[in-house]
Amino acid sequence: MIHTEKELELIANQIREDIIYMLVEAGSGHTAGPLGMADVFTALYFEVLRHRPKEPNWPERDRVVLSNGHINPVLYATMAHAGYFPRSELKTLRKFGTRLQGHPERLRLPGLETTSGPLGSGISQAAGMAYGLRMDGQKQQRVWCLTSDGEHQEGNIWEAVMFAGKNRLSNLTVVVDRNNIQIDGMTEDIMPLEPFAMKYQAFNWHVIEVDGHNFDEVISAMEQSKAIFEKPTCIVAHTIPGKGVDFMEFDFRWHGIPPNSKDLPGDPPKQMQAKAALERLRTLNGKIRSEHE
Repeated sequence: MIHTEKELELIANQIREDIIYMLVEAGSGHTAGPLGMADVFTALYFEVLRHRPKEPNWPERDRVVLSNGHINPVLYATMAHAGYFPRSELKTLRKFGTRLQGHPERLRLPGLETTSGPLGSGISQAAGMAYGLRMDGQKQQRVWCLTSDGEHQEGNIWEAVMFAGKNRLSNLTVVVDRNNIQIDGMTEDIMPLEPFAMKYQAFNWHVIEVDGHNFDEVISAMEQSKAIFEKPTCIVAHTIPGKGVDFMEFDFRWHGIPPNSKDLPGDPPKQMQAKAALERLRTLNGKIRSEHE
């Protein structure tokens, strides 16, 4: 590792704090998914990705495609911490004229590879990039596609999975946020996805399942994907939606709303939600993080 595990944990927690600040400032946006994916994004951008934040269009860079664009607060916060742009700009999330739109917009912010919006199209875009890089003889560059489990209820996903498997796109890694929630409830209640890993395997993918909050497991899986030839790789990252804030964890009600926007039974009053969330993050849900200070 370039960073120690404790250093990565601290970066991820700072990213989570920034997510709360961003969403409160914007007054809209998604909370649970961004918090849940902070560890995965930290691992990717600070340990694995070939990139140059000060040279975002570096020709030899890896490509990152965020398919489930609604969790972009975690992407923006991670990019800011990595040095793509000042962290002070995070407060402009979703504001008129901002570079940090409610869904990533490729032409607005250097470092973004795609514009997203409709769910289910990211793997198609990523597979096209991977295919193009192979045609150009680019053997070192990879395409990393971040997607959600709920997106896999879209048919377009499976067309892309079939295409990538058929063409043996070994330079493509898909990371699935398997947090089991979507805006209306639990995925297995709304449209069951299991047996999830077996579906990818049936389309000739190499599949790795990991604890999405264990840096050793996540980084090891990402590095392993680079060594897999003749198959694309799917990393199923089992994550906790709302990770780090106990009253948000595993609660699908926090999928699509920001703190301080709505009173929810059993949670702090809406005007206290952001303060309570930041308190949980700063103390690791009541456990003083003295080892990080």
